[in-house]
Amino acid sequence: MKKSLHTPEGVRDTYGKECIAKQVVLNTLKDTFSSFGYEEIETPGFEFYDVYENTGTNPGKELYRFFDREGNTLALRPDFTPSVMRCAASHFSDESEPVRLTYSGKAYLNVSSLTGKLHELNETGCELIGDDSAYADAEIIHLCVSNLKACGLEEFQISIGNIGFFKGMCEKAGLNEETELALRDFISGKNHFGAEGLLKESNVEEAFTRDFLRVTDLFGNEDVLDESLSLAENEKSRKAILRLKEVYEILKTYGDDKYISFDMGLLSRYNYYTGIIFKAYTYGVGDCVATGGRYDNLLSSFGFDKPSIGFVIFADELMNALSLKGKLPVKEADTVFLLYDENAADKAIRYANELRSLKNKCMLILKEDHKDKDHYIAYARKKNALELSYMTEKERNVLYRK
Repeated sequence: MKKSLHTPEGVRDTYGKECIAKQVVLNTLKDTFSSFGYEEIETPGFEFYDVYENTGTNPGKELYRFFDREGNTLALRPDFTPSVMRCAASHFSDESEPVRLTYSGKAYLNVSSLTGKLHELNETGCELIGDDSAYADAEIIHLCVSNLKACGLEEFQISIGNIGFFKGMCEKAGLNEETELALRDFISGKNHFGAEGLLKESNVEEAFTRDFLRVTDLFGNEDVLDESLSLAENEKSRKAILRLKEVYEILKTYGDDKYISFDMGLLSRYNYYTGIIFKAYTYGVGDCVATGGRYDNLLSSFGFDKPSIGFVIFADELMNALSLKGKLPVKEADTVFLLYDENAADKAIRYANELRSLKNKCMLILKEDHKDKDHYIAYARKKNALELSYMTEKERNVLYRK
């Protein structure tokens, strides 16, 4: 029976120039995180199901679940943050100073195929653990800006909100958890009519309803913060806005203010966020290329009570953005192609070994009789070779050089 050549829904092959470009982008991100002092970490591709079940991450129906031989329920990683928090609680609990960690790998979401979204995602990001200051918030946002710029993006916006503003309003209005979660979806989707219908159905006072509906329109430049402050009639909401103002002043020092906008209706499907929340958008790409925020209570789920903030870059979306703008990186030619006759194999192997011992890249190609030199020159050009040499029993000639 002939095996299928197709991949399952939601996954895809990456090869050739695209694969090379992706590796360049991921290496650029890795170098940028490293330049800020973030230490690399690797967590398993699957965990016990409860790592994700009780931490406010993706709904259970979106997880790939399975059982091991002992009957334990396991899940493929849908989101790096709970895995990294578990690891930090296990291995970094004795650190006296803030911990900076960076990661890169695959995440898996069992979403409907009708969404057209990938089920296997390439993600890279970071976590800053043990620092609850506005400077930590600003560092994380600046690091996100720095990463996008390092990869070649020039036109993008970081939209920032604070979940504390919305939660404070919900507390003031006396909303129960079910209504709050439903309202969160309507407001984050800018669904004015849906939010209004829910609030009326829940018998929320008219004054509170008006305030909630205004939230959907509270987005733009820093003037939005002053307008939001007028709605902050409780301590939690007021603190949330003042924190945004403080962070924005620090971002000005970093020189990032031109990339920053504010959105008080920016909320997340992840329930673990407690403060600052942000998303990065660029023109031509519908979904955000990065998202992050503060989750000061998440570590306590693993018995380690420390504040945390971080973000993730969706490498697939970033690649789409760079491709649309004609900014996909091209790997510099760095490999010598060494074509050789079979009777010159010993000489070719020794020469290739010598090049590699000097940290040069060399690929050996055994010449086939029915293929002429022009065929191999065309192949070297196609593969972006640095040089194509031809080794015979008598000599080595350069046929092509970049």
